[in-house]
Amino acid sequence: MNLKALNRFLIISFLFLASCSSIPNNTVNSCEIFNEKYFWYKYANQVEQNWGTPIYIQLAIIKAESDFDWLAKPPRQKLFKIIPFKRPSSSFGYSQAVKGTWEQYKNETGNKLATRARFKDSVDFIGWYTNKTKSILKISLNDPFKQYIAYHEGWGNYKNYKNNKKVIDLANKVKKQSNIYKKQLSNCRSSLNKNKYIIF
Repeated sequence: MNLKALNRFLIISFLFLASCSSIPNNTVNSCEIFNEKYFWYKYANQVEQNWGTPIYIQLAIIKAESDFDWLAKPPRQKLFKIIPFKRPSSSFGYSQAVKGTWEQYKNETGNKLATRARFKDSVDFIGWYTNKTKSILKISLNDPFKQYIAYHEGWGNYKNYKNNKKVIDLANKVKKQSNIYKKQLSNCRSSLNKNKYIIF
């Protein structure tokens, strides 16, 4: 491969990766998200088939956790309200999964190359996590409110959520956004399912 061809290949690869990872223009509309990034629909739809977690709940969790920012991290704490200090957790990426739980996901699913900055892996993680929540806490996969509380607080701390107004407020927002996504998808899912000629 000559230098000119190599440069062209690198530019195309960069543009492709940028399009895969960039934040959608309208993150409150599920149809617009998937029309802009159709392969995201394929990934989310596969998660729904494999794990049973509805697409609209997958999106609502990501919206609440990272607003679809693939490089999202918790803001740094500050010493004396001025000096930047360490981050409160190892949360990262679309799903804001912490390192320990992400490693558990990789080990249990065999998805050893999964990365938190990739949408495909992030929605699969959410499917895995919500499915385990269903098994451990007997919470329906169709319950965005309780599923999000378990996702945010962890399986062990779920039982204490009634004393945490902040978490309840967040879960109510997820429930509301989930219902919005659900209604929107009902208007465009049939057309999305017709786009099977897109191979990636």
